[in-house]
Amino acid sequence: MKSPYARNIRRSSGELDPYSAAHIYYGQDGLARRPKIRANSSIFEPAGTRNALADETRPPTRRASLDNSGQEPRRFLVPVDSTLKELLRREDTDGNMQITIEDDGPKVLRLGTFASNGFNQFDIRGTYMLSNLLQELTIAQGFGRKQIVLDESRLNENPVSRLSRLIKTSFWDNLTRRIDGSVIEKVGLDPKDWTPDPRPRIYVPQGAPEQYEYYTRLAKERPEIRLDVQWLLSEEITGQFVRDLNDKPGLLAVAMEEYTDPKTGEKDLRGLPFVVPGGRFNEFYGWDSYMESIGLLINDRVDLAKSMVLNFCFCIQHYGKIFNANRSYYLGRSQPPFLTDMALRVYEKIKTEPDALDFLKMAIRAAIKEYHGIWMAEPRLDPITGLSRYRPVGVGVPPETESSHFTHILKPYAEKHGMSNEEFVIAYNSCSIEEPELDEYFLHDRAVRESGHDTSYRLEKVAANLATIDLNSLLYKYEVDIARTIHVFFGDKLYMPPQFCAAGMTPEQFETSAVWDRRSKKRRAAIDKYLWNEKKGMYFDYDTVKQEQMHYESATTFWAMWSGAATPRQAASMVIQALPKFEAFGGLVSGTEESRGITGLSRPNRQWDYPYGWAPQQILAWTGLLRYGYTEEAERLAYKWLYMVTKAFFDFNGVVVEKYDVTRPIDPHKVDAEYGNQGSDFKGVAREGFGWVNASYVYGLTIVNVHMKRALGALTPWETFNRMTDQAAIVGY
Repeated sequence: MKSPYARNIRRSSGELDPYSAAHIYYGQDGLARRPKIRANSSIFEPAGTRNALADETRPPTRRASLDNSGQEPRRFLVPVDSTLKELLRREDTDGNMQITIEDDGPKVLRLGTFASNGFNQFDIRGTYMLSNLLQELTIAQGFGRKQIVLDESRLNENPVSRLSRLIKTSFWDNLTRRIDGSVIEKVGLDPKDWTPDPRPRIYVPQGAPEQYEYYTRLAKERPEIRLDVQWLLSEEITGQFVRDLNDKPGLLAVAMEEYTDPKTGEKDLRGLPFVVPGGRFNEFYGWDSYMESIGLLINDRVDLAKSMVLNFCFCIQHYGKIFNANRSYYLGRSQPPFLTDMALRVYEKIKTEPDALDFLKMAIRAAIKEYHGIWMAEPRLDPITGLSRYRPVGVGVPPETESSHFTHILKPYAEKHGMSNEEFVIAYNSCSIEEPELDEYFLHDRAVRESGHDTSYRLEKVAANLATIDLNSLLYKYEVDIARTIHVFFGDKLYMPPQFCAAGMTPEQFETSAVWDRRSKKRRAAIDKYLWNEKKGMYFDYDTVKQEQMHYESATTFWAMWSGAATPRQAASMVIQALPKFEAFGGLVSGTEESRGITGLSRPNRQWDYPYGWAPQQILAWTGLLRYGYTEEAERLAYKWLYMVTKAFFDFNGVVVEKYDVTRPIDPHKVDAEYGNQGSDFKGVAREGFGWVNASYVYGLTIVNVHMKRALGALTPWETFNRMTDQAAIVGY
């Protein structure tokens, strides 16, 4: 396997880089820069001939003897369709269109070399190289290629380098969406639309008449797409209003920009792009976007990160909040707030641009409106503690879930009223039947979803009552960021125009840093009073109804370090007492096994509980540890997570998934709790990864040192690497 640093082979200026992005390597530009293939070559003998003989009658030959190419990197001449068919026939023994360590094929295939015009053949051996061959052939086939010249370096590429390259050159682009006429018939359809006549539909806020005109014109010009354009008529988002839209679910319009159509020369609108999480999550999500932006900025995709901030500002200006996602049934629901940190990170990258300060000013104004209108207002604000809760408005059963998702909850109530489940849901949603206990259940269910931690026994049946450490750490960060930004960038005086004033604010008022400093100090005191547990050395959520601290041990305790809400002494306590509770083979678990409790048929596992680990928990913990000077701990945790992700990528056909079982060394991507795992269901090649895991990977690589990167490329587990480095230190290396 090649080192990630051994990419300095001398090539002519016109020669194609073997690590080019797929659209270059297999596209027309790459084809033009490839050497010509002689027409009389015999490149590959199909199934049943030379490959079969290689396995059954010949002893293995030394790789170097098959092609007299000296030190030149080897290239293969490959007919795409026949090789792909033969590869799958031989190696994909479980028939899932992937080649993994679970397949029991011969694990070898012979390819003809380009230097010999296909005559000399070379063994491609092992799961990793064969799965990479499957991926490359699948991609080439997608570009319409019948025959390719394939660099061996794309097959034996260091796995850390390969995954990093794919994230940067492929995954981000494949996860990028926009909402406008070019794609509305696709993005407008919703797989979670259970109505009798699903169709593309978009809701436009009253403050964006130019978008209403645009989509109305589009619907008239293209009647075949059946686009339904609706004004969003209510300025106050109530549970009843959201419920009444459920019969006509649709997209919520996000930001657009004016541009000149190069074909017509006329001005028109187009959607600002954003990155989606992946899998079935194909909308503009809240906290996923923040995590993704960290990776985007590292990968020099500032354009996308900036665009997502502008989309958030549009949402807050016109809808009052950042959504769970931009669908009509999420109108009452937000997600963990990260806008200030996201905007400041983008600003650092664009601060020399002419409009950089205007960009930052808009983002801070939007965050102030969101802070006052959502998090410091009823029903989310707890007036006694002064802390905030996830507590979205809503009526009835959440419509975005599968019809069977709540059957076990609803069945006793339906039987009580002598109705079928379907009849009961209609009656309950319309409020013709009142069931206070069911109202309470769905209040907490919506709060769990707003928290982003759906689902967990930490939050079940209590979420809406909890002042959580995660939310209040984020709001503390808002307060500190806003104070600092107003002081440093805006002369300690920020004008608030009416469109960025929430209810209760005075239009055209001015914000000063002193007010926000006081708010942050007040919240920090409340966090210490209600959420910090001195004996256990970590933070816990607080039940504002029962007025007692909860006992569930959650990795969200480290969010206080990310935000700076913890004192140095508290941070030290968490590193000493809390960190060992959460650290596992592949990084941090979301919660401890003891807190989760016993699981079984009657109490199934929840995906945000032990033994699962999620990218956001890793990212925020690493950042928090670095903030307080715990570099070794951050490096160790990052290494463990990166190793786990890389090993699954190496062994399982390039898979990158939504979440991992961080206690499993062999197949951590196999998660069967609740909704399964997004990102694992693909044919031939993974094209997207998963948004926040992509980001965690490229971010984690900025934390670990050079020696760690090399060890990761060699798939060295943490325990082995740590033992070897300790031994090296003892002998004086």
